[in-house]
Amino acid sequence: MPDWLSEFLPILILLVVVTLLINRLPKVDIGHSDAFRRRRVLNWLPLGLTYAFLYMGRYNLKISKFAFEGMTIPGETGALMGNDDFGYIFGVGTVVYGFSFVINGPLTDRIGGRKAILIGAAGAAVANVLMGIVSMFILEGSGDRFELLARNLTPIFSVLYAANMYFQSFGAVAIVKVNASWFHVRERGVFGGIFGILISLGIYFAYDWGYKIVNAGRPEDGSAYDYPGLTWVFFTPAILLAIFWILDVLYVRDTPGEAGQQDFDTADASSGDDGPRLSAGKIFGMMLRNPIIMTIAAIEFCSGFLRQAIMQWYRTFAKQTDGELGLVSDFVYENWGMLLCVAGISGGVVAGIISDRVFHSRRGPVAALLYGVMLVGSVILCFVYDTPVVGWLVVVMSMAVIGVHGMLSGTASMDFGGRKNVGTAVGIIDGFVYLGTAVMSFTYAMVLPKEQFEPVIDPATGQPVVDAITGETKEALVGPVTDPDNWMNWPLAMVPISAVGLFFAWKIWHAQTDAMKQQRAQG
Repeated sequence: MPDWLSEFLPILILLVVVTLLINRLPKVDIGHSDAFRRRRVLNWLPLGLTYAFLYMGRYNLKISKFAFEGMTIPGETGALMGNDDFGYIFGVGTVVYGFSFVINGPLTDRIGGRKAILIGAAGAAVANVLMGIVSMFILEGSGDRFELLARNLTPIFSVLYAANMYFQSFGAVAIVKVNASWFHVRERGVFGGIFGILISLGIYFAYDWGYKIVNAGRPEDGSAYDYPGLTWVFFTPAILLAIFWILDVLYVRDTPGEAGQQDFDTADASSGDDGPRLSAGKIFGMMLRNPIIMTIAAIEFCSGFLRQAIMQWYRTFAKQTDGELGLVSDFVYENWGMLLCVAGISGGVVAGIISDRVFHSRRGPVAALLYGVMLVGSVILCFVYDTPVVGWLVVVMSMAVIGVHGMLSGTASMDFGGRKNVGTAVGIIDGFVYLGTAVMSFTYAMVLPKEQFEPVIDPATGQPVVDAITGETKEALVGPVTDPDNWMNWPLAMVPISAVGLFFAWKIWHAQTDAMKQQRAQG
C-alpha cells in the first residue's frame, strides 16, 4: 500500500463511519425529495472542497517556515523566518482577514455566495503563486536578487500573505451564505458537523500534504537551501483552487430555486422577512446590536486564539525542543495533520448531532460543554507540556475547539443572521475569530523564545563543519528556544482565554431564534 494511502486510510475509514452514522440516525423530516438531497450534495461538495483547499493555501505559510527557519543570510546568525517573523507575518494576515469581513460580509449578502467563492478562490490562487515565485528566488541562496528578497522577506511576505488572507475571507462567508438557503434550522447541526469536516480536511491537506511537498526531492544530508518542494507548497493549492473554481462555476448555485429545485422556509432569523433588502450599514448595525450575535463573536474570538495557538505552535515547540524532549519522533508529530483531521471530524460531527438531537438545535450547550474541555485541557497542559503526553492532549483540545468553531461560525451564524443577512453575521463572527488569531500571533511573537544559530563544530578538529556538496558551513539551533522551560508562556496564555470562552458560551445556553421557538411550541 502506498505511504500516502496508508496515512489517509484512518481519515477515509472515519468518513465512512460518520456517513453510515448520519444515514442511520432518524431523519429530520423537512419534506425534501431524494432529488433535492442529491442536488444539495452536488452543490455543497465542490463548494466545501474549495473551502478546504483555501485552508491548504492559508496554512502553507507555516509549512514554509520549517524551510525558511533553517536558512540564514551568509555571515548572519538569524533565521530568514524565525518565530517572531512568522508571528508578525501571520498576525498581519489575520488582522487583514478579520477586518475584511466588514467589507466582504455585506458584499456577499449582495452578490451571493457563488460569486464570493469564485472571487476568493481566484484571488487566493494568484497570491499563492506570487509567494511561490518569491520562494523560488530565495532558493537561489546567493546573488543580488537573493540578498534583496532575503533581507526583506518578512515585509514582502506580510504584504503577499495579507493579500492572500483578504481573498481567503470570502471562503467562510460564501459557504455559509450558500448553504443557509439549502439547510433548514433543524438540519444545520449536521451541517455544522460537515463544516467541521471540511475545515479538518483542509488542515490535513495543509499539514500532511504540505510537509510531504516541502520535503519532496530533498536529500537527507542536504543544506538548508535544498528544498525544491518549497515553491510547490504554494503552487499546489493554487492549482487545486483553479480546478475547483471551474467546478464551482459548473455546479454551485445560491438557492435551490436556481438549481431547479423548490425553495423553502428555513425557519431562521429571516423567516417571514419578505421586505426590501436593508442597506449594508443598517444590517451591520442590526447585527452589532444583537446580543446573541455579539456573544457568539466573543466566543469565537477565544476560539481563534486557542485553535491557532495549538495548530501553529505545537510542531514548532516539538521541533525546537527536540534535543530535550524527543517529541519529533513520536506518532503525534509525524501524523499531525491526520490527527488534527480526525479530531476535527469527530468534534464537528459529535457536536452537530448532539446539538440537533439532544439540545433541540440549540448551539450554546454544545459550545459550553466543549469549552469546558478546553479549560480543563489548558490547565493540565501547563503541567504536562514538557512530557510525552503533550501531543495527545493538544489533539483532544483541537477536537473541542474545532467542534465549537464549526457549530458557531458554520451553524449559529445562519440561525441568528438568517439567510438574507448571513454574510454580515458570518463576517462579524469570523472577523472576531481571526482577530483572536491575530492577538495570539502578536502575543506569541513577543513572549516565545527566538531562534539562534551557531556553526556546528567538529570535535576532532575544532573547526566548523562544512557541507561537502554545497561548501556551506553547517549550523545548529541553539539558545533559549531549545529549552522547554522557556516555552511555559505557550500553554499559560490559553488558560484565561478558555475561561472567558466558557463564560460566554454559558450565557447563550438557551438561545434560539423566534421561528425555532414557534416550531417547538407547535410540536
